[in-house]
Amino acid sequence: MEQRDDFMVFSGTANLPLAEKVADYLGRPLNKIDIKHFPDGETFCQVIEPVRGKDVYVIQSGSPAPNDAYMELFIIMDALRRGSAQRITAVIPYYGYARQDRKDQPRVPITARLVANLIQAAGADRVLTMDLHANQIQGFFQIPLDHLKAEPVILEYIREQHWANPIVVAPDTGGAKTAYGYSRKLKCGLAIVAKQRTGDSTVDAFSVVGDVKGHDVIMIDDMTATGGTLSAAAKLCRDHGAASVHAFVSHFPLTAKGEERLLTETQLDELVVTDSIPLRTGFDPAKLPFKLTQLSVAPLIGEAIKRTHLNESINDLFNHE
Repeated sequence: MEQRDDFMVFSGTANLPLAEKVADYLGRPLNKIDIKHFPDGETFCQVIEPVRGKDVYVIQSGSPAPNDAYMELFIIMDALRRGSAQRITAVIPYYGYARQDRKDQPRVPITARLVANLIQAAGADRVLTMDLHANQIQGFFQIPLDHLKAEPVILEYIREQHWANPIVVAPDTGGAKTAYGYSRKLKCGLAIVAKQRTGDSTVDAFSVVGDVKGHDVIMIDDMTATGGTLSAAAKLCRDHGAASVHAFVSHFPLTAKGEERLLTETQLDELVVTDSIPLRTGFDPAKLPFKLTQLSVAPLIGEAIKRTHLNESINDLFNHE
């Protein structure tokens, strides 16, 4: 795209490789910012280039280390606001704390709402994020929010595989609507796994609604951290005669427990993730007993930034069959 002087892209340190890919897509380098972390844990930020009157985008995922990542984002946006940027858009590929979106126990916070309040207080005029764990999080914001989906990127990859007998499977009932949308676009069947969470990282999958026997299972979920849901659902599909199991997740905030489970328990043929979050430090995909594929959402985010800047429709990105 043609570079315009009133358009600037900055990045925090949470996912610099993705930000650099987004900048490449936009045909411009990332704008310069100096970020330091002092020995006592405090963060310092200085925007090197003038931003007065500019349309500014700050790319920062809410993982790894969501507390540090968000604090860094707030400090960057405060620096931009004090530098008189005309509009600040927080580009958050992965919205950390999205799973804490409701008060389901006595005396617990709704942290997803708290994070939304903090983002707005820090100076964001607009938010661009992807595959929220719960769609209602959009309502926590009093500023415009564009909700991207990794679906076009994932669908393109699935169609390239030409599986003989595919079926889309929701690994839990909460993902049934999303899985149904994929099945319609792929023109194949749909099945749903019924599960019960027995702990923070343990899941009991006990029933499959639908016939997966002899099918190439395409399992769709928004994220996996401990691998519990995917592992339980994959085992159940295998027990019901699935020919192969391929899991697709938009976000991959892998924990140490999740890495252990993927190495020893998960009966997948392939796990496909996006680069909304960098791979866990020290994690070696080559050691997995199945194939790990990482797809880039940089073109999707870059195109959304371009269209936002030019006041064009973002919804058109998701209207193609």
